[in-house]
Amino acid sequence: MFAHAGVFSSISDRIKALVVQDNSSSTNEESLTAQTMPVLKPVLLEEGDLKPISYDASTSDTLSVTTGSMRLSTEDIVFPVNDTISVYEVKKGDTLASIAKLFNISKNTILWANDIKNNTVSAGDTLVILPVSGIKHTVKKGDTIASIAKKYKADSDDISKYNGISRDTELTIGDVVLVPEGELSVAVTPSVIAKVKKITQKLATAPLGFFVRPLVGGIKTQGIHGHNAVDIAAKIGTPIVATASGRVIVAKMGGYNGGYGNMIVIAHENNIQTLYAHLSQLYITPGQTVTQGQVIGAVGTTGRSTGPHLHIEVRGAVNPF
Repeated sequence: MFAHAGVFSSISDRIKALVVQDNSSSTNEESLTAQTMPVLKPVLLEEGDLKPISYDASTSDTLSVTTGSMRLSTEDIVFPVNDTISVYEVKKGDTLASIAKLFNISKNTILWANDIKNNTVSAGDTLVILPVSGIKHTVKKGDTIASIAKKYKADSDDISKYNGISRDTELTIGDVVLVPEGELSVAVTPSVIAKVKKITQKLATAPLGFFVRPLVGGIKTQGIHGHNAVDIAAKIGTPIVATASGRVIVAKMGGYNGGYGNMIVIAHENNIQTLYAHLSQLYITPGQTVTQGQVIGAVGTTGRSTGPHLHIEVRGAVNPF
């Protein structure tokens, strides 16, 4: 049986994630990064028993909002100010806190995405800046890491690693735990509906022929989820190709990397990025220019993966896969 889940928790077939292009203006500090560009941000909406309210984004994709019993404010959602995948080379005098401030993210986001164990960085280190959305959960009596993970359909290990605590840690009532990439329910109100319409209008469609399929064969086991991603199951070792020409900004072999495992990120024209996760092999290096259809890696099951598949994200445009 082919696997479904990748770095992001699987959502029921009739629940689809929404993505919105972050239009935050660049800051002077961002110019210090090796790569920054607008990408897509997830809008975590609600799962429930009622029929979804859907909107046509003038594309082949249909985005939806659903309703349910859990009523949580959007203030309970944590979104990075600038949701871009970037690469940063640590400079002399940098600290995790100063780097986190530079990118307007939390220190834990850097630790989690780069498998940093000792809370320190050194000049010359290369960090992947992988902004993470999540849910702020205030601990109540009887809460455990496992129960919180179940509540938000998240991963216990992710919650533990992100918050720097063990799975067996006794939580203190009133403490706030961030659930990275958890699923959140919110009430559907007129303002939410208006926001959905606005989101669908912003989602760009890449020019015809911009993308090619990232692998030959395989079976799509999960539609749009997480950061505008789909999962395509295939045998370990199946070649993966660049869906479009561009420059490799991330090529990480080894480590959890925020659940992506071995991963590649390519920057393309039109402010588009593609991310390839859970790979078994990488055949390219950071900074390398690749052409459309060039073999860049092979299917694997690294990181947070329950079986061999390619998790491919398209950031900055509709995912055509």
